[in-house]
Amino acid sequence: MPNPDLLKHSKQFEKKIIQLSDGIWSAVGFAASNVHMIEGVDSLTIIDTSESTKAAENILTEFRKISQKPIGRIIYTHSHRDHISGASVFAEKPKIPIIASEAFKSDLIDLDTSAVSPNKSLERRTLAQFGIGLESSDRVSLGCGPADRPMEGLGAGYVKPNKRIISNSEIDLDGITAKLILAPGETDDHLVVWLPNTQILFSGDNWYHAFPNLYAIRGTPYRDFQTWADSLTTLANLKPNILAPGHTMPVFGQEKIHDVLKSTREAILYVIKYTSEGMNHGKSIDDICASINLPKNLKTKPWLGEYYGKLTWAARAFASGTLGWYDGNPTHLGNLSSAKRAKYIAQLAGGVDSLFEQARKSTDLQWCLELCDHLIALNYPAQDLKASVMRKLAEDEINATARNTYLWEAKNIQNNRNPL
Repeated sequence: MPNPDLLKHSKQFEKKIIQLSDGIWSAVGFAASNVHMIEGVDSLTIIDTSESTKAAENILTEFRKISQKPIGRIIYTHSHRDHISGASVFAEKPKIPIIASEAFKSDLIDLDTSAVSPNKSLERRTLAQFGIGLESSDRVSLGCGPADRPMEGLGAGYVKPNKRIISNSEIDLDGITAKLILAPGETDDHLVVWLPNTQILFSGDNWYHAFPNLYAIRGTPYRDFQTWADSLTTLANLKPNILAPGHTMPVFGQEKIHDVLKSTREAILYVIKYTSEGMNHGKSIDDICASINLPKNLKTKPWLGEYYGKLTWAARAFASGTLGWYDGNPTHLGNLSSAKRAKYIAQLAGGVDSLFEQARKSTDLQWCLELCDHLIALNYPAQDLKASVMRKLAEDEINATARNTYLWEAKNIQNNRNPL
């Protein structure tokens, strides 16, 4: 049985068209990310376009029940694939403006397959993070969106931006004044949309109802924590009455929105402070992660639950992103291969059979996983045990991406008998 809190979090992705104000709607739960529509005098503006052409078609069908006006422009809040891959469906007429930040660039699109890079590793870890290939009964959610959604045309409808924003700008959305604000956060190319007359803010992925994904376990360049926190201050200072995020349900009410933005900023700053202090006192990153917890005033905020991002992952990302891989312990300047380390551990345990018995009997699931890795490095058949332990960990896990990864890797390791 999945973690009940994670199941409850899935209510954030109930499929519906939500009216934010007169002439403004959000499509939630149709895909991994939300799509927004603004009705102007004679045309529509679409903000973000979902992850697949099929999802985009489904959303457009619902939008067409509301308005038959032509789509006049598309705005990308940022370049993550789940926000840009249905654009060809919404771009009904050729060469309509497709607007994005000047910094628009993604590690998930326009990959140079001829370049020497870990793209295959990125692809594999992305499949695991989002549980692609798992049975629908195994996937509770993505943490940021519904697990079950149309996958036809995944990544297929991306259209390159043809209008780049180099600084904060005011733009006319066919009779509706909007401000495009550069607000780097989850990505460097974040562009948020602010409607001053209705006080509606489209925040992209700089805020959603979950602890922020300060590090994506699929693998990602360092996301600057301080910059993200600063952008949340910028958004809070707008004093929006309605917050329409790139994932999860909209938030209504100026006081509530101030709280969610301010507390999320405080959570990011707390990770910076706690991790920095630990490093300055010579603590290992393992010990920092073993003790980090949000303070009580933040831990009780339902939108800071670790459904998508995770404190320990954030601490590790901050440590490596600011000072690199070396943790200050000279022991780690040298290296043992996995097989050699496993050989020494097995010797200490009294042989590989004894090591397997210790793994099998261990009540500490994390320790059991680590012992399984040593056994697998020695070509000892511990794959089934490791898969079983990962499934147990998945059932208690509140973080959707961790759960998906445990289950995906468990399935993979048993199908392929391939050491991780």
